[in-house]
Amino acid sequence: MAPTHDGNKEIEGRYKERKAYKERAYAYSPVPASGGSSSVCDSTTLRKQNGEISENGVGQAKLNRSEGVHEKCPVSFSIAAKMTEKGSTRLQYIAAAAANMCTLATGAMMGWTSPVLPRLGKELKDNPLGRLISQDESSWIGSLLAVGALFGCFVAGYLADRIGRKLSLLCSTVLFLIGWALIAAASAVPMLYAARVVFGFAMSFTFTVVPMYCGEIAEISVRGALGSFLQLFITIGLLYSYVIGPYVSYTVFWILCAIHPIIFFAAFVTMPESPFFLLKAGKREQAVAALARLRGKSVASVQKEADEIQAEVDESVRNKATFADLYRVKANFRATLYTSLLAGFQQLSGINVVLFYMEAIFISAGTTMPTAIATIIVGVVQVLASAVTPVVVDRLGRKMLLIFSGIGEIVTLGALGTYFFLKEVQKNDVSGIAILPVVALVIFIATYCVGWGPLPWTVMGEMLPANVKSKASSIAVFTCWLLAFFITKFSSDLENAFGRCTLYWMFGVFCVVSVVFTVVVLPETKGKSVQQIQSELDGSCTAQFVAGEKM
Repeated sequence: MAPTHDGNKEIEGRYKERKAYKERAYAYSPVPASGGSSSVCDSTTLRKQNGEISENGVGQAKLNRSEGVHEKCPVSFSIAAKMTEKGSTRLQYIAAAAANMCTLATGAMMGWTSPVLPRLGKELKDNPLGRLISQDESSWIGSLLAVGALFGCFVAGYLADRIGRKLSLLCSTVLFLIGWALIAAASAVPMLYAARVVFGFAMSFTFTVVPMYCGEIAEISVRGALGSFLQLFITIGLLYSYVIGPYVSYTVFWILCAIHPIIFFAAFVTMPESPFFLLKAGKREQAVAALARLRGKSVASVQKEADEIQAEVDESVRNKATFADLYRVKANFRATLYTSLLAGFQQLSGINVVLFYMEAIFISAGTTMPTAIATIIVGVVQVLASAVTPVVVDRLGRKMLLIFSGIGEIVTLGALGTYFFLKEVQKNDVSGIAILPVVALVIFIATYCVGWGPLPWTVMGEMLPANVKSKASSIAVFTCWLLAFFITKFSSDLENAFGRCTLYWMFGVFCVVSVVFTVVVLPETKGKSVQQIQSELDGSCTAQFVAGEKM
């Protein structure tokens, strides 16, 4: 006869032990228990509770085998933590905004000439030079900014690779302050020339390094928005000068403008360096810490992304590029060409000339509004339009906004050219359409600020691979400011030779070419990694394949 025992009591005892163990495991687990059959356990707790844990952190916790009860924990704490950490993009926005305080300082510096040059050319009161400047001197003061940028862009690209994106931008503060010191001490026109060249050097750091930094700290989902900050902050800086400049003295104005580089330094010095640069410099721990801080996650949860960036860094080191390699490698050549064309089309839209003749346009319209107020209105339009792009660029894509912007420029430049053709060439009475140039001007600036103002710099930060980024960016910035110099300096000569209407129509033709280029040639970079973009440029995969891969 078999031995007798109370089976129900034994089962109940095992159930209670098993329940008590689960409660202990869940009590220490930072992850809520799921409704499934497997327990999610804290590996550290299991180690303390007679667990056996493998090197990778995934262990099998065991109860007393003699009691015949055991539980498995197939999910490690680190994996569970990654499952629950959603992270945050808040610091990415803050860091990009802090970096773009340098851009705001650039905008204020660029806008300085708007209220000051007319004053230096018309009034001796509050004129540190003691004489009126000529029109030719005024044009040189305006255009020498671009000359400084032509040389500074290569220095900025070199320093960004050698000492880092963050330190390079912080160094630009010194250049800004030197420029404002020259403005403060100016007693002759050559001192103003020197100040503008130094400002050009400082500006080149903004346009070369800021897109690089923002592109490297951003997740793909917000990369377009952060890249669009540059145009927004430029327009805020311009508006700052438009609002303050006409109503304060020469001395007070330069002091109020010189404050911005100092604010930038104080805001940006606490921001993290680009994780990409830190990995390139062999500072793995600092890079992972910076990445975790930027993503709002734990160090463990960003290891995979750090490994992906490390692979990109290793690839860039293995394929370290010279300037010659920009033209020998198909993908590099196309990326350099496309970004340079984008920067070139930005200037060939005629934005600087339109802004330069803004006062004349308002006068031609017969408005009685003071030019200072009209300038402020245009500045507000610039800021509002520039604020649209960060909101919509990652939804609509780069190409759609560029096409929309280009079409807006074509229509408005055509309208401006037609107005001045009727008025100055045909000598017709245009009083009935006097409001046309004002409306065209406002729409032109608004559409420019939505697309062709910010997006060339956004695409530059996205399209260029790591091993050529600093060199190719320098070439794109050089192209931009070379064209800016010639257009700013010699637009008045073109106007005198061919008429203002021809000048606007010429810019309109360039805008047509830019739209065709965008539709036919330029690849979309929205939501794509650098590797995907490079494969597309190289022809090794089609845009359709990449899009399908994302889906």
